[in-house]
Amino acid sequence: MSEFVISCCSTADLTEEHFQKRGLSYICFHYELDGKEYTDDLGKSIPFDKFYAAMVNGAQTRTSQINAEEFTEYFEPFLKDGKDILHVTLSSGISGVVNSAMMAKEMLEERYPERKIYIVDSLGASSGYGLLMDQLADLRDEGKSIDEIYQWALTHRLNMHHWFFSTDLTFYIRGGRISKTAGAIGGLLNICPLLNMDNAGRLVPRYKIRTKKKVIRAIVDKMEEFADNGLDYSGKCYISQSACYEDARAVADLVEQRFPKLNGKVEINPIGTTIGSHTGPGTVALFFWGSERTE
Repeated sequence: MSEFVISCCSTADLTEEHFQKRGLSYICFHYELDGKEYTDDLGKSIPFDKFYAAMVNGAQTRTSQINAEEFTEYFEPFLKDGKDILHVTLSSGISGVVNSAMMAKEMLEERYPERKIYIVDSLGASSGYGLLMDQLADLRDEGKSIDEIYQWALTHRLNMHHWFFSTDLTFYIRGGRISKTAGAIGGLLNICPLLNMDNAGRLVPRYKIRTKKKVIRAIVDKMEEFADNGLDYSGKCYISQSACYEDARAVADLVEQRFPKLNGKVEINPIGTTIGSHTGPGTVALFFWGSERTE
């Protein structure tokens, strides 16, 4: 049995089965739907289809990060059990949750000075963050120590690429990420913005592409441009989607056609309720290993 725990937040957007299979622990964010608070528990409290349908029907959403007290209560049983902890958080570019985790670490180190508690800012989100966690589980299973895995995570987290597009700008407008004027014009012109995550873990609009068909090709073109070994990419590829499985499947099919050496089939996961509260339905995100993100 491993002498340490590899852990993350629910915003890594993997399934319960995936977390269990890989031996990954997680702690849940929170969200509100029309004023009622829920736990971001991988779709158990509210199934994802019902959550996104509620948003389409006008439900208001709000999210809240995990606080230091919650992290302390979550971490302490592992420490009492004699285990060290490596916890990876949602990107500091979109959330302050890493600060809460660091506060809990500092308090618990005083109580358990013999234990190691490592906190890593993933600089990632959704299933890209999840793909990073999957690789850390591989390293653990290969026999790497917690110190080696911690250093690997810090060194390679910017090699995880996040590209995504949205076919529905409604919730980007509502959240202030796109102005009403730009959103109206974008809707009229059938524009699907293509965005990525920069080297500070922030979401950055990169291209305005007309039509869904073209943006699906464009996002796979970006994988060809940045993936390790280009079309000979042999790593894993994950996709996450918010109530638009058919679009995600179209991207996955194109990836599988274009990258014949891919490690298995593309894994498609739902975008969870925390990230989805901000994107709304209609977002597809593509994740793969590649050259270091530098801007």
